[in-house]
Amino acid sequence: MSWSKLKQQLESFLSPALVGRFEYRPTGYRYLPDKAGLCYIAVDKKNIFNMRDATTTIKWYQSDLEIKNDPDIQVPISDAEIDAVRKASNGNVPEERLAVIARGRKISTHAKQLLSAQASLSKSNFVTVANTFLSLSIEESIESDDILLNILALVDRRVGKKRILNMRESVKAKHPIVQYFYELRLSTL
Repeated sequence: MSWSKLKQQLESFLSPALVGRFEYRPTGYRYLPDKAGLCYIAVDKKNIFNMRDATTTIKWYQSDLEIKNDPDIQVPISDAEIDAVRKASNGNVPEERLAVIARGRKISTHAKQLLSAQASLSKSNFVTVANTFLSLSIEESIESDDILLNILALVDRRVGKKRILNMRESVKAKHPIVQYFYELRLSTL
């Protein structure tokens, strides 16, 4: 599919509150047909999202330690996870440490997932992911581990006010770029 047709389809799904503020900007390489073009997402005429570009204002993680120490990422711990730590330790760990250990294990797993999603994003082609988005249901795009699919779903008009408000907790564990677009969409409600 040509870029102009793809851009037209993506913009047809854009939330009415974001029309005029949100924009897809492609780059093309006229003399390098084998070089994939990138896409920049701009909000209010400012480039917000360039895949792995140092000039972007969004934080890109270099290691899992940065993710573990980031106060913006909150990972909720359930009672079942605390019970699993209790069983694994055979009761040798004090009760007040169980939640700390469970959180540490969960944040380590989350950090690895977030770094792998970020790494696959830097290698991906926007056009390929956008075509995938157009063929998936909105629920699959929201629940996906792919950062770009999450962004495209968040700015979609099919995601209503109730669903946006219900996503508040799950977005806290996502990449900062996904959190940015969530806050943008939340501000338009």
